[in-house]
Amino acid sequence: MDLTGYLTSDEAAERLGINRQSLYNLASRSPDFPKPKKIGRTSLWPEGELDEWRTRHPKRQITEQ
Repeated sequence: MDLTGYLTSDEAAERLGINRQSLYNLASRSPDFPKPKKIGRTSLWPEGELDEWRTRHPKRQITEQ
């Protein structure tokens, strides 16, 4: 089985700049968030789809006051 182009949950969360729990929350609550491929109990996330999602949903900017 070729898993090229897939990221582990930790790698996917790091790529998006969020923690792993936020990754799972997005997957369950956001209808346009990429769904993982399940290999046993392991979730593998499609790298290209995560990048496309991030492009459509830029990270919030923190403004200093």
